[in-house]
Amino acid sequence: MSHISCVSFLSDYGLVDGFVASCHGMLLCRTPGVHIIDITHLIPAGDVRRGSVVLAQTVGHLPPAVHLAVVDPGVGTSRRALAVATPRGFLVGPDNGLLPPAADALGGVRSVVALAVPAEVSATFHGRDVFAPAAAALVAGQDLAGLGIPVDPAGLARLPPPVVRPARPATAGAASPTAVEIEVLTVDTFGNVQLAGAADVLPSAWVAPGRTIEITADRSVATGLFGLTFASVDPGEIVVYVDSAGLVALAVNRGSAARRLAVTAGDVVRLAAGGAERQ
Repeated sequence: MSHISCVSFLSDYGLVDGFVASCHGMLLCRTPGVHIIDITHLIPAGDVRRGSVVLAQTVGHLPPAVHLAVVDPGVGTSRRALAVATPRGFLVGPDNGLLPPAADALGGVRSVVALAVPAEVSATFHGRDVFAPAAAALVAGQDLAGLGIPVDPAGLARLPPPVVRPARPATAGAASPTAVEIEVLTVDTFGNVQLAGAADVLPSAWVAPGRTIEITADRSVATGLFGLTFASVDPGEIVVYVDSAGLVALAVNRGSAARRLAVTAGDVVRLAAGGAERQ
């Protein structure tokens, strides 16, 4: 692994309090001059799923780093504090499902240790007192094995996989499913709705510019067109597209798909073939 000189940092700490600054301070006091990349600190409070998705979709675009991630509603409980080695960097954070998707994005887990949690540290601020010091030690070149007790990678906590499944045939006796049901993975700041499946979960016939796709969310039904960009549809219309993470997503040109469809992360939407391709 090439020399690591930066720490990326993701949390749900927000920007109002001094929590982020305290963690920055801990890193800089222990490793002066370290470069810190703030991924985001606006993960919704305690939303481990959202944190894991953002982390996993970001780390592959960063230089080799120690990735410090703290979305930790179980702070101070028996959940383990981890440092994870991958082929392309390290991850430091709680053992609650936050880290494994990012580890997968970085080439998989090579080794893991459970970090020591000194009795004198705050029970509610492991970001500052446990995770940031471990990240600093790794940037300084300390060996992972010296930071804690080895952990079997197979025993890491993982979040339940999101829903991606064929829907039941619309009519009795149909030969095959005519729709797919996919969980909403995230909603971004623009209201774009990222689904939990790549383009290959859709029948190939649907993946054609201008193809009409029916979208059912709870009790609402809308129609979108498959396209390549937001401007593939007129302003106010829904586009079904493959986003920058390679996942199927829904957007409204110059609007919010989340608001239009009244969906949020964790909801399940149904996509079905619509009419013929629109010219």
